[in-house]
Amino acid sequence: MWGNSGNSKYSCPEGFKPMLPQVDVRHLYSVVILAEELNFTRAAHRLRITQSALSRQITELETQHGFQLFNRDRKRAAQLTEAGRTFVQEARSALLHADRAIILHARPITDMRMCC
Repeated sequence: MWGNSGNSKYSCPEGFKPMLPQVDVRHLYSVVILAEELNFTRAAHRLRITQSALSRQITELETQHGFQLFNRDRKRAAQLTEAGRTFVQEARSALLHADRAIILHARPITDMRMCC
């Protein structure tokens, strides 16, 4: 949960109030992969999850945020909506920023101290 209280798992800069519920990075990645494949079965295969798990993730994300990312057909194909196109662009950017933050602050394994 986001918050500035001392007992919160995550803390935010003073005065920061997120406008939307927290989004799992895995869900962002799933949306990006589905946008590339435009097929639930192929995207699920790439993500190494079941098609039903991917469908559930996307539906939960759409429900949580109140807009549809994909139009679906009976053949498990998907087409991005206008909102979906914008969301995918921002999701790619967020994933890139997360990767950069990790790379910038990662320490080589050889620098880690191991104790027994």
